[in-house]
Amino acid sequence: MTIAAVQSKMARAAVGWGVRDLAKEAGVSVDTVSRLERGEDLQPRTLAAIQAALEAAGVEFIPENGDAGGVGVRVRSRKGI
Repeated sequence: MTIAAVQSKMARAAVGWGVRDLAKEAGVSVDTVSRLERGEDLQPRTLAAIQAALEAAGVEFIPENGDAGGVGVRVRSRKGI
């Protein structure tokens, strides 16, 4: 699944990260994260690094589900916290 620009923004908000935080965790530049969130195309390996960083922070990406709803994100349950 390729993450959408809006998913990146939602995911950052869910874990309390700014653009700089995501860039640091993914090992990419701030400009790269900004380009993604403007809807520009990125290299597949760059998208994978950004997605992996957000998933490591607890984000799950939800694909578009036909008529049931568009793309989204959710934070994994943190039972015991």
